[in-house]
Amino acid sequence: MNQVDYLRISLIDRCNFRCQYCMPEGAELDYILKQQLLTDTELLTLIQEVFIPVGFTRFRLTGGEPLLRPHVVDLVKAIASLRETQDLSMTTNGFLLASMAQNLYDAGLRRINISLDSLDPDIFDQIIGNRGRSRWQDVWKGIQQAYHVGFNPLKLNVVIIPGVNDHEVLDLAALSIDKQWHVRFIEFMPIGNSQLFGDRGWISSAELRQQIRERWGLTESQVCGNGPADVFQIPGASGTLGFISQMSECFCDRCNRMRLSADGWLRPCLLNESEQIDLKTALRAGVSTAKLREQVKHLLAIKPEINFKGRDSGTTGIYSRTMSQIGG
Repeated sequence: MNQVDYLRISLIDRCNFRCQYCMPEGAELDYILKQQLLTDTELLTLIQEVFIPVGFTRFRLTGGEPLLRPHVVDLVKAIASLRETQDLSMTTNGFLLASMAQNLYDAGLRRINISLDSLDPDIFDQIIGNRGRSRWQDVWKGIQQAYHVGFNPLKLNVVIIPGVNDHEVLDLAALSIDKQWHVRFIEFMPIGNSQLFGDRGWISSAELRQQIRERWGLTESQVCGNGPADVFQIPGASGTLGFISQMSECFCDRCNRMRLSADGWLRPCLLNESEQIDLKTALRAGVSTAKLREQVKHLLAIKPEINFKGRDSGTTGIYSRTMSQIGG
């Protein structure tokens, strides 16, 4: 088991997209009320007095859509300015990024992941559940602006859905050839989308790699990521291709992260809710940060025993929240 030093922090459970792989189609979600969210002060207290003292030094801000969080640039600046912060990154859908990229960079953010599941505006809008004016161009502008202001690495997250965007694998992989963009293919997961998942299943990373290998060739990259991605490169390409294979190639033994939900629940595994801690309620009840540190240490100690169990059993009870609510 790797040292667990990486915390994914969900800033908000709301999102301005309704991606097929993230939210149940047609369902009305019970969003967290504003007063139930961790405040900026509470979040910074947990980071400084609980997480950093037990060994967390790398943080990723997620959602929902993190750019919907009020004062998000100020929060980025506060976390980036901590002496112990070794790495700060963000995952976003990119819709608001064009106007915010420079401010985020100036605040100290240096790495960013942007979701881009299709290069076809119509398919893109289908995936994100958009029925109005196309949003693809706004996201593309956000990607270009992030690259322009200097985010490096700039990573593009792609979830391949059979029958929807699987014919675009080569076009999406080609984005890594001319620019230092790092395209990451993520296997479709059964969280909040069991009906869609059951109907269409998923395509393994090995199959995607084979498509790319037959077109250009593929070599293992010398660039290593902070997470579970297996990193490859098209020969001569400026960027890389990453494959996150949580369905076909279990990487529990390499997992180095925990997740903090927007309402303060700390969980050690994306796909297992059997063990988690309600840090927000404890903090508001006056529980000392020293006591909270001990609880987090205990969760760290038992993390190797908490994994994807139940994934193949046909049960769905461990997935009580959608991906947007977890902050995956």
